[in-house]
Amino acid sequence: MGQRILFFCILFLFSGIFFTCTGSPPVRETEVPASLEPPQPAERPEPPQVAEKPKTAEVSRISERPETPPQADSAAPPELPPIPPVPEYIMGKGLTTQEQLVSFFLSVNAEAVAPFVRNLAAFYIEEAAIEGVNHDVAFAQMCLETGFLRYGNLVTPDMNNFSGLGAIGPEQPGLSFPDPRTGVRAQIQHLKGYATDTPLKQELVDPRYRWIRYGSAPAITGLAGTWAADRQYAVKISKILERLYAFAFGSPTR
Repeated sequence: MGQRILFFCILFLFSGIFFTCTGSPPVRETEVPASLEPPQPAERPEPPQVAEKPKTAEVSRISERPETPPQADSAAPPELPPIPPVPEYIMGKGLTTQEQLVSFFLSVNAEAVAPFVRNLAAFYIEEAAIEGVNHDVAFAQMCLETGFLRYGNLVTPDMNNFSGLGAIGPEQPGLSFPDPRTGVRAQIQHLKGYATDTPLKQELVDPRYRWIRYGSAPAITGLAGTWAADRQYAVKISKILERLYAFAFGSPTR
């Protein structure tokens, strides 16, 4: 019995010496199974790079665009030509048309017979053109002498005397003519006799033509004191011409 105890004591002693010399066994790191490792976040693909267009090209294209011209104001009224000046001389070419003469006349005397006024305006344009007289001047003189066909003095409508030819007083109320055209022609011939010594182109119908001092009054101003005793006679004709041109060539807003 004593030998067994001694044997175990010796055995125990040798085992302690052995472990002391060899040291403790190494400790391994605990390996985590792949299935237990946390998932790594997937890498997102980077968006494709878009090549930037050069700014210089865009600027050049902008500079090449044509500039839009400024639009005119549609509300602005068109610029009107100036009103013609009143003629100074009897001879010349009139500026107004037949319709302008008629419209002007009826704007002053709306009670006048429009067809008669239209024919009368045509007679003045035609007869004056033949002799070279300004029909605007002759028409304005008719408006003055007849009071825009209202008459009221010595001459009456049935006489077809549109310029007071021969109208001196109650005993000499004036000349009569067979029709309106002849009355207009007599006036044109009388005006031409005062304005120039050039012979007439048509047959003479003015009985008083031979008493004229030919070419003594080429200007309208020369009719005052010759054709009529009124010293303002020429001024009155010019005033009617001003109204005629303002009506024919002007505008209500001028």
